Amino acid sequence: MKPTKTLSVLSRTAATAVFLVLAACSSQQDEPTKELQAAELSISNAEQARVADYASVELSEAREKLAAAYVAVNDNEMIQAQQLAQEAQADAELAIAKSQAAKAAAVNSDKRQNINILKHEMKRNNPGDKP
Repeated sequence: MKPTKTLSVLSRTAATAVFLVLAACSSQQDEPTKELQAAELSISNAEQARVADYASVELSEAREKLAAAYVAVNDNEMIQAQQLAQEAQADAELAIAKSQAAKAAAVNSDKRQNINILKHEMKRNNPGDKP
C-alpha cells in the first residue's frame, strides 16, 4: 500500500472514530422516570410511616436530592438526575430503617422497664423468696 493511501485510510478511520465519539457524547439520555418514581414512592412511604420524629435529617436529604434530580432533568443532565433519584430513594429507605430501629428500641426499653417493675413487685410481695 502506498503511504498516501495508508494516510488517507487512517485519516478516514480517525474521522469516523471522532464522529462516533461525538455522537455518543451528544446522544440524548432518557429521563430517569423509573428512578424518580421509585424515589417519590420511598419518600411517600417514609412520610406515611412518620419517620420525621426519628430520622428527619435523612428524610430532608431525600427530599432535597429528589428536588435536585428534577432540576437535573430540566437541565438535561439525565445521568446526574438518575444518580440523585437513586440517592433520594436510598436516603428515604434509610430514614424508614432508622425510624423502625428507634421505635423497636423504645419498645424494648419499655418492656425492660415493665419487667423490672414486676420483679420489684414480686420481691415486695414475697420478701423471703430470692429471684
